[in-house]
Amino acid sequence: MKKLSQSIFAALALALAAFAPPANAALEIDLNKGVVQPIPIAITDFLGATPRDQQTAAQVAGVIRGDLERSGLFQPLDPRSYVEKITNFSSIPRFGEWRPINAQGLVTGQARQLADGQLQVDFRLWDIFGEQQMIGMSFKTTPENWRRLGHLVADAIYERLTGEKGYFDTRIVFISESGPKTKRRYRLSIMDQDGANPSFLTGGDFIVLSPRFSPTKQAITYMSYERATPSVFVFDLQTGQREVIGQYSGMTFAPRFTPDGNRVVFSYSRDNNVDIYAVDLRSRRPQRLTTDPGIDTSASASPDGARLVFNSDRGGSPQIYVMNADGSGQSRISFGQGRYTTPVWSPRGDLIAFTKQVGQTFSIGVMSPDGQRERILTSSYSEEGPTWSPNGRVILFTRSTPGRGGSSGSSSIWSVDLTGVNLRKVITPGEASDPAWSPLNR
Repeated sequence: MKKLSQSIFAALALALAAFAPPANAALEIDLNKGVVQPIPIAITDFLGATPRDQQTAAQVAGVIRGDLERSGLFQPLDPRSYVEKITNFSSIPRFGEWRPINAQGLVTGQARQLADGQLQVDFRLWDIFGEQQMIGMSFKTTPENWRRLGHLVADAIYERLTGEKGYFDTRIVFISESGPKTKRRYRLSIMDQDGANPSFLTGGDFIVLSPRFSPTKQAITYMSYERATPSVFVFDLQTGQREVIGQYSGMTFAPRFTPDGNRVVFSYSRDNNVDIYAVDLRSRRPQRLTTDPGIDTSASASPDGARLVFNSDRGGSPQIYVMNADGSGQSRISFGQGRYTTPVWSPRGDLIAFTKQVGQTFSIGVMSPDGQRERILTSSYSEEGPTWSPNGRVILFTRSTPGRGGSSGSSSIWSVDLTGVNLRKVITPGEASDPAWSPLNR
């Protein structure tokens, strides 16, 4: 097994710079309006005093442009259209020279390696029509972590203009698929949310499925076929060690951490029945939460940990149910046409995402926790397994294409925002499935 690079876990220092305090400005994005027209924003190549700093500065600016553009809320302008050339980070831009290219926001910055070896990136966000600075901040870390500085700047810009936390300084765990369909290799993998820094966590000698991040620590829970009976494991990302969550006579699968990170809810197949259990990772004592003769699976906790959403076929077809964390108060909330599976609670608590199948069409949708206001975000031949961004605005999922002559097609990871408009394929090294979004790194 290949261990993760230690640079991923390098210490990150974050501090406000001694810039002017943010001013009240008209430039903002109202996410409550539904579909938002992307804001034209100019992001200059950051400045650097040395050739090495200049190269890093340009790379950081590129990460910022990519993050903001993929969000669907920003339209980074072509640097070739810029009239003013920023040569001094401390100077105030000539706002009138940015209006002809319709720039509403302007980002300037600089990168420099400090005497202690740390890399520091400073940036400023300007309101062009308001002619004022909106925010100025400084971030620093080890030089090999320069991409994270770009993500942190993008997060800060996103938060300042939307009022909500960004999601760019995050990672995605997923299943990397390779080889012919008759001899497929499945490897637990991880990468930055923009597809950079991919790494394998397992070698592909056995099937692994359904990885999920811990919300409180550097750990992943997943299902593996490496034992005689398929079992749920917990993988420590800092040490590379993994361990099974307990000794069970039947298959355990569909794991997910509770919000406090101390328990894992999972499905346990025993005596021709599948029920949902929860295990305390400290005592390893399991608690049975469902007892219905139907198949109960895919449990996901609400952000406060008080309730669980899950799917069950106890009514004749897979539907979505909710219950209290102790298993009491079970009730069905999905009543639309089709089969509902893989529900997952939003980190905001306001929505539940799900997979829905009607005939031969699969969809990713959302509904409120009481089952009302169901909306389909995207549909295709096959898509499933939604996972939320930490701010509850974007969903990742697996999309598969049909193969030729009845064979299975390829799998890839896609993202869609809550409007259903910003649908994009996520770049991965080869085929990929089963994504899960990490909490914010900091």
